[in-house]
Amino acid sequence: MVLAIFAVPAVSRALDIIAPIQLPQFSLRIPSVPLNETVIRIPMVVSRPGGDQRLSLEATLYRPAGPGPFPLVVLSHGTSRDPRERVGKRLRYDAQSWKFVSMGFAVVIPMRRGYGHSEGDYAEGEGLCDHSHFYAAGLESARDLRATVNYVSTLPDIDPQRVVLAGHSSGGFASLILASQGLPGVRGVINFAGGRGSNALENCSPDKLIEACSLAGRTTMVPTLWLYAQNDSYFPPGLAREMSTAFRQAGGQVEFVLLPPFSDEGHYFFTDVRGLARWTPAVNRFLNHLGFPGKMPRP
Repeated sequence: MVLAIFAVPAVSRALDIIAPIQLPQFSLRIPSVPLNETVIRIPMVVSRPGGDQRLSLEATLYRPAGPGPFPLVVLSHGTSRDPRERVGKRLRYDAQSWKFVSMGFAVVIPMRRGYGHSEGDYAEGEGLCDHSHFYAAGLESARDLRATVNYVSTLPDIDPQRVVLAGHSSGGFASLILASQGLPGVRGVINFAGGRGSNALENCSPDKLIEACSLAGRTTMVPTLWLYAQNDSYFPPGLAREMSTAFRQAGGQVEFVLLPPFSDEGHYFFTDVRGLARWTPAVNRFLNHLGFPGKMPRP
């Protein structure tokens, strides 16, 4: 499901790349690169009308072998439609992180407020369907990601000047919002099927989502890679293109890749390990163009 991508140009462009690739019919082998997994707590302060709230976020940190300093990938999760599925589970994305660790990146996966075992209430409410406020929800997500970058960047084996924001679904959208705030050290964004407002039938307020992407594009100064599958029912190709076009027309740099259909639901090409081979070449090439050498292993 991965397609060839070209160098990020001075003037951004959108690319539609579709290739007939079948799912691998074998199990993934145990990664040859150790992940050196650590569970950490991210300190965070949230300012509210009633005063500051101090809390901590649960996060998984993977490091390559050696002393570093390592460039950092901040990998952000999506949002389950069922609120009961958001709490109590730490998402590890070990197979996906292995790809980045193999290139020499450290990877941190924060569980945002209201997810996993992180403290704090869920803060990403989108409002009523006809009056959705996706941009505001993205800002709340970005607070958690900013706290993660600020903390992990202080660790002695992390290079704070070489940070890549990546995320799936609402995590991809949150990564775009944080990048639009000009956080120092961020080199680029990888958006895996990003967006907000999906429901079982269609996107709740596509016009609001497109507007939010336009707002983010106005102030984003780093290259972004957008990957979507042809059969994504959460954010179908037409909507994904409109979102990326709005971002680009507002001034953002976009590399848009439309992947072939993935399984029964293309939205999960990143979270399903069967999709690893599909996005690897595009992401690898994008990272190389950002100045990160190396090659991701293929399963």
